[in-house]
Amino acid sequence: MARYLQPGTKAPAFSLPVTPDQKLALSELAGRRVILTFYPADWSPVCGDQLALYNQILPEFRRRGAELLGISVDGAWCHQEFAKARNLHFPILADFHPKGAVATAYGCYMEDVGEAARALFLIDEQGMIVWSYQSPLAVNPGADGILDALDKMPAVESLDVDAKSARKRA
Repeated sequence: MARYLQPGTKAPAFSLPVTPDQKLALSELAGRRVILTFYPADWSPVCGDQLALYNQILPEFRRRGAELLGISVDGAWCHQEFAKARNLHFPILADFHPKGAVATAYGCYMEDVGEAARALFLIDEQGMIVWSYQSPLAVNPGADGILDALDKMPAVESLDVDAKSARKRA
């Protein structure tokens, strides 16, 4: 298995196609919690089940103040059809060219097969990785680990109150 980035590491910046003619950069989500789910390929049974589960519990992620992004080495056209077929309501980014560059930056690109490993990263509001996990390829990691990690973070409301208090003191 590739050596994926660990908590305490600054999340590598990226900008990837989310549609054939639009890109999304991690910096656009600055100040927000972000869940990155790297997965091997659209249309594979385990990947489809994993992303369908995340789509189903997307309201729970958002209630905890987190945005979800899926990333694989498939192209934007493939992602678009996959998302449409699965009725996904979160962005899927194409780490297509140069192939696996973002997965490589996160330490989860499998050079021998040309795919991203099944890896999860939770990034905090300051852009730091606060939780990460890599699952065996044939195993859907589920959402419990993500939800537990989100629940261990300070409540989103308290962050807003603290930020307002800090501005008043400054």
